[in-house]
Amino acid sequence: MKIKSMLLGMSFTFLLVACGPKDADIQKEITAKLSELPGVSVTVEKGVATISGTCKDDAFKQNAESIVKGIKGVKSVVNNCEIPAPEPVVAAPVEINPDAVLTTSVNEVVKTYSGVTATVKDGVVTLTGDIKRSQLQNLIKSVQELKPKKVENKLTIK
Repeated sequence: MKIKSMLLGMSFTFLLVACGPKDADIQKEITAKLSELPGVSVTVEKGVATISGTCKDDAFKQNAESIVKGIKGVKSVVNNCEIPAPEPVVAAPVEINPDAVLTTSVNEVVKTYSGVTATVKDGVVTLTGDIKRSQLQNLIKSVQELKPKKVENKLTIK
């Protein structure tokens, strides 16, 4: 009698374990829950869920993993999602004004500083003459705002 009871109990336990969620059912439930997360897919084998695909960032990847871990029957999760490298930032090209425009503009700036002259050649502005120390920074800044290739300072500070 005891043997029959033990066999019956073991059979019942085996049936409960065997009747647990099947991989296909687990995968179907995961797929339904992950439908809100594009680019991600899951396969399930022996209760181990493997996530693959492309995630936009780490938070997206962790969210997918949390969803899968919350599904009944999932024993463990392997998260193979890839996060693409960010696009490189391309700097805007440097704008350099042509010599004719620079010459006109530089001469307008320089005429307010007595004793200073400027020449422009191939986008390079060369400043010569005498200037007060207190005026130098404003002059250089004003000339640089005109977008030359380079400013050569050959001024003598008085």
